[in-house]
Amino acid sequence: MKQVDQSLTRRVYFRGLGSVYLIAFLSLWVQVHGLIGSQGLLPAEGYFNVVHARFGAQAYRLVPSLCWFGCGDLALHLYCGAGAVLSLVLLLGFAPRMVLAALWAIYLSLTVAGQEFLGFQWDTLLLEMTLCSWLYAPRGWRPNWRANPTALACWLLWGLAFKLMFLSGVTKLVSGDASWLDGTALQFHYYTQPIPSWPAWYVSQLPLVVHRVVVWILLIIEVAVPLLVFAGRRGRQVFGLSTIALMVAIEATGNFGFFNMQTIVLCLPLLNDGLLRNIFQRGAVEPVTVFGECSLYRCRAIQIAVALILSASLLASVAEISSTARAGRMPASIMTPIRCLDTALLSWGRPAVLEPLSPFRTINGYGLFRVMTTRRSELIIEVSDDGIDWTPCEFPYKPGQIDRAPPIVAPHMPRLDWQMWFAALDPRGQQRWLSQLLIKLREGDPSTARLLGNSGLSQHPPQHFRIVLYEYNFTSADQKARTGAWWNRTRIGD
Repeated sequence: MKQVDQSLTRRVYFRGLGSVYLIAFLSLWVQVHGLIGSQGLLPAEGYFNVVHARFGAQAYRLVPSLCWFGCGDLALHLYCGAGAVLSLVLLLGFAPRMVLAALWAIYLSLTVAGQEFLGFQWDTLLLEMTLCSWLYAPRGWRPNWRANPTALACWLLWGLAFKLMFLSGVTKLVSGDASWLDGTALQFHYYTQPIPSWPAWYVSQLPLVVHRVVVWILLIIEVAVPLLVFAGRRGRQVFGLSTIALMVAIEATGNFGFFNMQTIVLCLPLLNDGLLRNIFQRGAVEPVTVFGECSLYRCRAIQIAVALILSASLLASVAEISSTARAGRMPASIMTPIRCLDTALLSWGRPAVLEPLSPFRTINGYGLFRVMTTRRSELIIEVSDDGIDWTPCEFPYKPGQIDRAPPIVAPHMPRLDWQMWFAALDPRGQQRWLSQLLIKLREGDPSTARLLGNSGLSQHPPQHFRIVLYEYNFTSADQKARTGAWWNRTRIGD
């Protein structure tokens, strides 16, 4: 099977993937007790009990997770701890295939147990990266990192990078959102994103023409540039470097957990050893070409498995585009071919391929910010001891006091603060955990108080609560110079 010059690139990639996993597990570990522990907002144990009561023996297939063997507080901490240790083992380069399989099983288990709090696209992307990385990894306990991966193994990761970026761009176009089509989306994005950072305030002050140019550049990078994956080595380098530059820019103006970092890592296989050596000025290391590493039977089995993965990935992509287009307002000239694809592929592919695989959350469609949020609503929880004097209950990262600078928190992923953004968009849809949040605050639960970074809430639990809805937007440069405030806000009601 054909080899690709990626012995150095592969080592760098797996160190990066190990680092992403380490950050993901450590970030979740400090929150897991308050989110899904026995006294958490959505206790995992109660969730699995409800699923089993409803589906019986089918629950193990529909909700695959190691948490069926135990999901109490100790078990959740053990999963996070084991994941962190395995991440270090992967980073150090030992037994990568075995470690990848274990990391996938543990992280899948936690994403299932995490319910709403671990349902973000970067959580499922991490699972899919792990699957696609298995063949890219060398075999053995102490693998030969100087051996090159096969072209088939590389194409799994190249294809995933293509799918992530191309779908992110195409879904913006087919959604029918006018702000993407007329180039005004970034006029709103910097202050309506879930957790803005203080550099976003400064970038938001730029003229509208600059925002429009950046939107067009972004759409080119997401829609046109990914096609260069099929244009040979130079084309893949342009695709990889362009995407890395975009991720660095997004990281500088927002807090998206470990997503930007993992996308940069995913782009590394698009590069090659020669380019990396030029960047880092390292001496050349002759790769060892390993032909006949597996038997003909195993190679054919691997080829069949890769074909199934790519087929499922194609179906998931078509499903993502189709659902986005149906939800938007697209002209018939665009909707007709999409409906044809939907009929031709999804009518047989969804029940035969996608539905059996969907519980494993490992082959997905993507489409971040396909519809731009143009107004920022915030739920502010206010507490009182007498029902007369009210004090806002500040969250550590999401907007609250108007004179507090928006923080830089990435690559940490503060999942409760993120969910509060969704709750402001649809309070009734998030009522299950939002009601529990108020109950836990009233009870003075210490783990909930830690999520909010305010131990006083557990030492002196408030007697009264109310949720006030505000609309926020960034101040202008003149307003900030005059008042020192980063935000304007208008009270809408309780």
